[in-house]
Amino acid sequence: MSEEVFARRSENWFALKDKHGFIYRERLRNQGYAPDVFINKPVIGIASTWSELNPCNGHLNRVAEAVKRGVWESGGFPLEFPAMSLGEPIMRPTTMLYRNLLAMEAEELIRANPLDGVVLLAGCDKTPPGLLMGAASVDLPTLMITGGPMLNGRYQGKTLGSGTAVWKYSEELRAGKMTIEEFFAMESCSARSNGSCMTMGTASTMACVTEALGVQLPGSAAIPAVDARRYSTSHEAGRRIVQMVHEDQRLSKVLTREAFENAIRVNAAIGGSTNAVVHLLAIAGRIGVKLELDDFDRLARDVPVLVNLMPSGKYLMEEFFDAGGLPVVMKEIESLLHTDHITVSGKTVAENIANAKSWNDDVITPMAKPFQKSGSGIVVVRGSLAPNGAVLKISAATPSLLQHRGVAMVFDRIEEYLEVADDPDLDVTPDTVLVLRNAGPMGYPGFPEVGNMPLPKKILEMGITDMVRVSDARMSGTAYGTVVLHVSPEGAAGGPLALVENGDEIELDVANRSLTLHVSEEVLAERRAKWSNPNPLPDRGWSRLYVQHVQQAHLGADFDFLVGGSGSGIPRHSH
Repeated sequence: MSEEVFARRSENWFALKDKHGFIYRERLRNQGYAPDVFINKPVIGIASTWSELNPCNGHLNRVAEAVKRGVWESGGFPLEFPAMSLGEPIMRPTTMLYRNLLAMEAEELIRANPLDGVVLLAGCDKTPPGLLMGAASVDLPTLMITGGPMLNGRYQGKTLGSGTAVWKYSEELRAGKMTIEEFFAMESCSARSNGSCMTMGTASTMACVTEALGVQLPGSAAIPAVDARRYSTSHEAGRRIVQMVHEDQRLSKVLTREAFENAIRVNAAIGGSTNAVVHLLAIAGRIGVKLELDDFDRLARDVPVLVNLMPSGKYLMEEFFDAGGLPVVMKEIESLLHTDHITVSGKTVAENIANAKSWNDDVITPMAKPFQKSGSGIVVVRGSLAPNGAVLKISAATPSLLQHRGVAMVFDRIEEYLEVADDPDLDVTPDTVLVLRNAGPMGYPGFPEVGNMPLPKKILEMGITDMVRVSDARMSGTAYGTVVLHVSPEGAAGGPLALVENGDEIELDVANRSLTLHVSEEVLAERRAKWSNPNPLPDRGWSRLYVQHVQQAHLGADFDFLVGGSGSGIPRHSH
């Protein structure tokens, strides 16, 4: 006898009239639900990365309550469940080591449970892409809510950007321009409310990127975490996800090639983080959209930076929201976007941004007079040192260093560099190119944010604040400098970066998109014959699995066996 076919996925659990249905309903009844919630109500899963170990997401339990109100109002049945929370400021060695674990967990939880639609609650850096990767592999109606930025920091009458401030003031401390007491005082002023970094770091970037992709309600990315409107839009999201289930608006109908092209161009316009590159590549791989590293350069070349926010500018997310937020940016670059793309609001991009208006042209500058000219966002460089590409954020770099040739000073570990960074006798000049390797996906392992190596104290004392740095690592979106990142293949994979020696000449030519190691092929062949991987395979656990299966940065650093998806098929009964 064939199994009954149900209209909604959750009915394969709750509409059964046998022992299986009894077990599913009976155990949920112990939480006090009325019997009719199991009848004719779409079940909405609320995946929450709330955790007291994750300061950026510490308020998401309250956001979940707002979502539930909207779900109940619209005739749905909300069920909240926890997902792995990745606390960027807290976890070691790096949260990027665990992004794929969160994605794997989210995928399996969504597929294994009686859910018709999903609301993803995320904040900070890795939880938005991790949850979205997992949800993309299942492909149910899905909507994301990011937690929002903190309120602006204040210190000695100045505006203080969490994240960016630590890079600036820690260098001043090392240079003797600031006392430790002043440093501690600054620290207490930096993070003064719930939420993530209020600079245009990776957290704010990924919030804006998810809105640009169309998986977050329009205008919601920039709302501060503690603003009442963060909760009212979450209430609306709860209503909307129920309608998305009725309309069968699956994630694959939103995450199209056009959506990713919009997101890349928006990322350029906001001066977004380089980390968006690896996350968008990974999400695209899960949903089956062909996206390549060169797309980020090609699509961003004609997009000016419009948003005057730290670390590239002077304002913060609070002012960005007050100025009109992301819809204003998208309205300004409307001619460059796919405006007929359908979003989770049920409307097109054109409809979402139709009434957007800037309330502060100094925060969100107009296309006619942009904050920075076209092509000032993320660029992709290639060459003998990065055959598969590397990225650099022009808006955070020093213009005079975008064409530079210097002698390499090479470090195999970030710890090795930090041990000598304050040595007054370090043989370094302002023209030296600092090279860090074994910090890519396989090498650390986990792809840490150490590419923006702090400058040698000797250089800081000269009054110099930037040098060319090249690595296979990432850097925080709140950081700045002329930093070439994500060099692929990485050193631990035997890429050319593994063969660089002290004294080699490296040339960066951003205008020609090149990164060249001026060493002959014959010499490199000799070095390669002697090279062996200095990174032992981890003994056990997640780290071992990670190193064995993680892809290179230019592919998004997802696992090779997780690319694509397995759909939302109903798992078999186990009772």
